[in-house]
Amino acid sequence: MLLYEKYRPRELAEVLGQTKAIQTIERLTQKGWGGQAFWISGASGTGKTTLARIIASMGADEFCIEEYDSADQLDFPALDRIDVEQRQYGWGKGGRAYIVNEAHGLRGMTIRRLLGLLERIPRHVVWIFTTTREGCDKLFDDQIDASPLLSRCHEIRLTNQGLNKVFAVRAQQIAQAENLDGKPLAKYEQLARDCHNNMRMMLQQIAAGTMSE
Repeated sequence: MLLYEKYRPRELAEVLGQTKAIQTIERLTQKGWGGQAFWISGASGTGKTTLARIIASMGADEFCIEEYDSADQLDFPALDRIDVEQRQYGWGKGGRAYIVNEAHGLRGMTIRRLLGLLERIPRHVVWIFTTTREGCDKLFDDQIDASPLLSRCHEIRLTNQGLNKVFAVRAQQIAQAENLDGKPLAKYEQLARDCHNNMRMMLQQIAAGTMSE
């Protein structure tokens, strides 16, 4: 298993450096999980997909969470199926969750179809979209349909500030646990800077033996 998947946070309390986003999510889910859509944007490797999966798991079991790696996969047949499926309760926890990564890849026709689905989200369903901030800005610059889409979502912006030290400490802990550590903390802080605070990239470098040389 890849290190960034093996050590991916499973609960909000485990997510590093995103206090404001976590507080927003806790506030939005405190009185009810379903019937909502979330739009999570931020730099690569700061925790967008991690937060999406955590939100999804709050009310849906794993086999009732449907995740798309790219918005291109969310075609009309899939949306037609989801339109019927989301009216039905899931198993276990009872909820259903739909995660759409790389949401900046959404196109006009798909967005217009989504608008109807997001207008009437059942109380046992959540939708979660993730994208880079640059992709988000481009999506809304290029397509007038995108603004109504965002208005149906709770927007959560992840920060890339103040992550250097906390990411360095966590990366060093993981490297030590995997017997891949041979550097002082300062080297991990430099690694975080070199990777632009992208934890996934940092762990890929560690797995490749960068910090054990």
